[in-house]
Parts: sequence; C-alpha cells; structure tokens
Amino acid sequence: MKTWITDFMEQFGYLGIFLMLALENIFPPIPSEVILPFGGFMTTTSGMTIPGVLIASTAGSLLGALVLYWIGRMLDVNRLERIVDRWGGLLRISGKDIRKADAWFDKYGYWTVLFCRMIPLVRSLISIPAGMSGMKFGLFMLFTTIGTLGWNVLLILLGAALGESWEDIGVYMEAYSSVVYVLIAVGVVVGGVLYFRKRQSGRKPVDTTD
Repeated sequence: MKTWITDFMEQFGYLGIFLMLALENIFPPIPSEVILPFGGFMTTTSGMTIPGVLIASTAGSLLGALVLYWIGRMLDVNRLERIVDRWGGLLRISGKDIRKADAWFDKYGYWTVLFCRMIPLVRSLISIPAGMSGMKFGLFMLFTTIGTLGWNVLLILLGAALGESWEDIGVYMEAYSSVVYVLIAVGVVVGGVLYFRKRQSGRKPVDTTD
C-alpha cells in the first residue's frame, strides 16, 4: 500500500495529497503517517511547498471528516436508542446508557474531537459520534480544523526535515500509537469497572424474608 500511495502522490502532486487524506479519513487503514511525511519529503525534491502541502492535506482531511460527520447525523441518537432498546440486552446496555453517553459528548465532545484528531485511527472515527450527538457544525469544523492542523504540521515538517529518511517516522509513530492505544484500553476498562460498580451499588438488595 505504501508504494501505491507514494506513486499516486508523485503523479498527482497536491491533488494526490488532497485525495489521499480525504480517503484516509473515511478509510482509516490508509495511514496518514505515510502520506504526510512523504508530502513533506516531496517539498525537498520538487517544486511543491510546505504551505501548499499543508493546505492540500488539511482540505482533504476536512472533507473526509465531513463525510463521517454527516453519516453520524443520519445515525442520530434517537435511532440508535431504538436499536439498543431492542437488541441492547445482549450487551447489557439500554437506551438510557446511550442518552448518558450522548450527554457526556455534548459536554466534553468539542475537546474530545480536538485531541482525538491527533490519535491515529481514532482521529477519523471521532467524526461519527460528533455527528450523532448533533454537535454544532461550526464548532465541529473549528475543533476539527485545529486538531488536524496540529497533526498535519508536525508530520509534514518532520518529513521535510528528515528528507530521504522520512520513512523512519513510521517507527516512532507505531510506538506512539501503541502507547496511546494501551492508555485508551486502560481508560475503557477502568471506566467500565467504575460504571458497573456504580450500577451494582445503586441496586436495592432483594428482601428474601417472609
């Protein structure tokens, strides 16, 4: 896949970067950790410039994020709640749980979007719950743009600085991704334990006396 991505970018330049980043946001297996550093490297071997690569990559990322945001809007909370009320018993969740999660996202969602835009894989998928929660479009775009710019600037500049060694970035990004995923997994487990403990403590004991 890496060879196909770099060949496509070399052939189509800024347009190739734009399309690759749009696809990367919709299909996370396409790695921005390859696209952006290679785009930075191309500024050292062609007439392309860092501002041009940054604009093309950011525009592509925003387009992909918009697609997933509107998919989330179509999968609104009310529809998801109906699905969960019907089938959620299999996973021990209810429509009330969905509402709580939606309320949490309404409260912290903007910052979640901002920081998740700098986490591999999650950076793309976060647009779906943002749409589902009905996050205001303007604020979604603002926080998505800020997070996207931070991620893009970092990887493009690293690619330009490392030159022909731009592929070395992938090694460090894999380590970064592994650490982040472990932290997310730990957070999910701890949150799940605390949640179920709270539910258990909230249940009234059953009176077995006659």
